[in-house]
Amino acid sequence: MDSSDLILQLARENPRWGYSRVQGELCKLGYVVGRSTVRDVLKRHRIHPAPHRGRQSISWRAFLSHYRQQILACDFFTVETLLMRTVYVLFFIELCRRRVYLAGCTRHPDLGWVTQQARQLSWHIQDSTLPVRFLIHDRDTKFCRSFDTVFKSEGVEIIETPYHAPNANGVAERWIRSVREECVDHLVILNERHLQRVLVEYRDHFNHRRPHQGLNQQCPMPALQHSANNRIHRRDVLGGIIHDYYRDAA
Repeated sequence: MDSSDLILQLARENPRWGYSRVQGELCKLGYVVGRSTVRDVLKRHRIHPAPHRGRQSISWRAFLSHYRQQILACDFFTVETLLMRTVYVLFFIELCRRRVYLAGCTRHPDLGWVTQQARQLSWHIQDSTLPVRFLIHDRDTKFCRSFDTVFKSEGVEIIETPYHAPNANGVAERWIRSVREECVDHLVILNERHLQRVLVEYRDHFNHRRPHQGLNQQCPMPALQHSANNRIHRRDVLGGIIHDYYRDAA
């Protein structure tokens, strides 16, 4: 590799490294390069000195990758009932395991309702069954200050996604797509209670029985594996909208 390319790679991958630190790493790798050469290469490519680069935030993708086991995301989506009434659904999803927590459904997602859903999920955090350090959500006004305060009191840092950037909360957006394409788009929803029952059944299937590409075709909460010689059966989910296959237990 050319020394200039390596200088650029080291500077970009290590934003806190100054000219001398980069020079030292190059010497360790067998490149005899002066500090001034490192400086000139970085300036030529408009890469700022270490103090400035070190203050720049890491990329969003790098942040999600590094902390994925400690990140919970949440979002709302809407469903229209038979009588053309809009029902709001709030859910949470773990970025690492893709496990979904269904908070609830309501026609009136006001401050009191949203805050109460936050409190209920915070109980899982208090019980240490849900290791969360960051919570991601968009800038929807339904995520009120009291909603954030509940999580902050549990030591969870709130991360708001940029404006008009749904991909920044891509895991949550992908679940919304899945629940629409595999579930609610194939049903006539009567009311809030009906929607709640439907989503609970779909959530259980999603968490326990549905393989995910992002998990190497595993389930968020995989069941016990049975012998490949056991008989295969089909289970109908949501009245047969979804088919689930399983083997007899030993």
